[in-house]
Amino acid sequence: MSVLPILEFPDPRLRTRAEPVRTFDAKLKQFVADLFETMYAANGVGLAATQVDVHQRVLVADMSDDRQQPLALINAQILEKEGSQVYQEGCLSFPGLYADVTRALKVKVKAQDVDGNEIVVEAEGPLAVCIQHEMDHLDGKVFVDYLSSLKRALLLKRLDKQRKQAATA
Repeated sequence: MSVLPILEFPDPRLRTRAEPVRTFDAKLKQFVADLFETMYAANGVGLAATQVDVHQRVLVADMSDDRQQPLALINAQILEKEGSQVYQEGCLSFPGLYADVTRALKVKVKAQDVDGNEIVVEAEGPLAVCIQHEMDHLDGKVFVDYLSSLKRALLLKRLDKQRKQAATA
């Protein structure tokens, strides 16, 4: 397994729409394992293939404290959305930035596992937020797209400031 480099905003590759996975093989299993390792190493709870410059519809998530509930969704599609919640989201492609985003409270998702078997996942609360956030990445969308232009500008200015401070440290 290996830790992959994570693209950071405003890298234009984050805006690439991912293609469906058609081949379920050892290479895909290795890639999913690498995604998990990368996510855990970065102390994240979700990661989409787009964030590591692989433009296939693959995402991983693990919201558990002990990192014992890994979830890999391939070619995921939301079948149902219910309710609404505001959740403070962060993103490994926007290190250190957080913002309140409104998303569905519950989602029902159809996807495939690493072997190509169809699975249906029903998620609520933070896991539902995570799945929606990562699926957005696969469509070339990032969480700041949900913010008002003023909030987005302030957040991106803060990100720029953090990068400049890090560069001079």
